[in-house]
Amino acid sequence: MIEVSHLTKRYGAHTAVEDLTFTVEKGVVYGFLGPNGAGKSTTMNILAGCLAATEGTVTIGGHDIFDEPIAARRQVGYLPEQPPLYMGMTPREYLSFVARAKGVPTRELDEQLDRAMAVTGVTEVADRLIRNLSKGFRQRVGVAQAILGDPAVVILDEPTVGLDPLQIVEIRALIRRLGKDHTVILSSHILSEVQAVCDRVLMIHRGRLVASGTPEELERQLSGQVIFKITAKAAPAEVRQALEYLPGVTQVTAEAGADGRTEAVVETTDAGADMDEKLSFALSDRRIPVLRLEREQTSLEDVFLALAQDEPQQDKPQKRGGKGGKA
Repeated sequence: MIEVSHLTKRYGAHTAVEDLTFTVEKGVVYGFLGPNGAGKSTTMNILAGCLAATEGTVTIGGHDIFDEPIAARRQVGYLPEQPPLYMGMTPREYLSFVARAKGVPTRELDEQLDRAMAVTGVTEVADRLIRNLSKGFRQRVGVAQAILGDPAVVILDEPTVGLDPLQIVEIRALIRRLGKDHTVILSSHILSEVQAVCDRVLMIHRGRLVASGTPEELERQLSGQVIFKITAKAAPAEVRQALEYLPGVTQVTAEAGADGRTEAVVETTDAGADMDEKLSFALSDRRIPVLRLEREQTSLEDVFLALAQDEPQQDKPQKRGGKGGKA
């Protein structure tokens, strides 16, 4: 659906996006994840045709966004971080204006407006002034304008910023509904948001793509270390002796607890599903009762922090040219 190749954007001496290459498949909800200032909004503005690149190429539905901008933009609906709303209009008036600007045929206008308002849940406030709507409803109107014209791709830049917890839940549910009919690219610096609504994740840091995959795949990439927490009825020294020589175990920390129990933390490079059994059998062989044994789950936050810390601080030298005159 979208092919991004060696995309770079510079503002003078500052490089906001550097040598990005990735593919967006049809019918998938993507999370574009990174801290503030990582280059997410810059990249999304380029994909939406609102900003020119310094180097590289972007094709959307087979159309080069620089050589065929009109055809490419017709494939995309875009909600920037600050929705482009006219406060003196009602949602119905505003969406009618946007639809006409997008070239929606007059004969389809009413049907498209009704559908966009129904999907986003703004029908009930369609005739109220936008300035009088809550932040959540304004965001819904912004999403409604993005899906007018039935674009193949919907790009949402930080769609839940400034919303209260209930509004965030509602917008996330709306994004999941959109994912049934559109390819969705959602930018966020909120890890739980990406995990809640996205099928795949693109991680960006300092303008570079540092990882991509499903949330589960990225969690498994964290340095290969797997941590187990164990409660056993024995002395700390006995627990350590039983476990520290197992293949794959790199460290065992054991401390005395209440009632003759030991609380142990085992670090291992063995991520296999049977590692739980190996630990349990090692303790059982020494007749040590196991009261608790659980594998600690790595969070997407841990993965992102680890990947970000691994990134070099200095800029890499430029390796290639791109489309000149695009800045």
